Amino acid sequence: MSSPGSGKTSLLESLAELADFKFSVVEGDLETERDAQRLRSKGIEAVQIQTGTACHLDAFMVHKGLHDINLDLIDVCFIENVGNLVCPASYDVGTHLNIVLVSVPEGEDKIAKYPVMFRQADLVLITKTDLLPHFKYDMEAEKAEARRIKPNVDILEVNINDLDSIKAVADWIEFKRKMRV
Repeated sequence: MSSPGSGKTSLLESLAELADFKFSVVEGDLETERDAQRLRSKGIEAVQIQTGTACHLDAFMVHKGLHDINLDLIDVCFIENVGNLVCPASYDVGTHLNIVLVSVPEGEDKIAKYPVMFRQADLVLITKTDLLPHFKYDMEAEKAEARRIKPNVDILEVNINDLDSIKAVADWIEFKRKMRV
């Protein structure tokens, strides 16, 4: 979950190259199949759900999308919700874990302004960290704000061009996945 443009789809594309687990994606957008097509072009199975005027996916939409995925062939199914820091936080779509992305260009106030979203997070990814030299962004203050809202939340800094940061996300997911087995 995240705002539009924070890097959800780019992260999934990068994970496809580095993850030790197999995954598919249920993709939510108001219109178009662009993100699902991007994922499919990388060899990722992706099912597009167009919500029309709805600013979020709900459990019924996700359930329908899951019928188009062979769950026996994957280890993880990502639900890429509609880009929005408000609506998706209020709807349980049946996920085991919630990853919330917030990007450096969005500014330093998003975690404090949208606490409901960050209370739902198991992992906060601060993305586009390669742009830090160009923006006023206090990384430590933002991490502290996230932990004020949810004290034990995990936080990782991500730069899509830094394979080690993407690998850290893949390792976190793999660790959590193995804990469930």
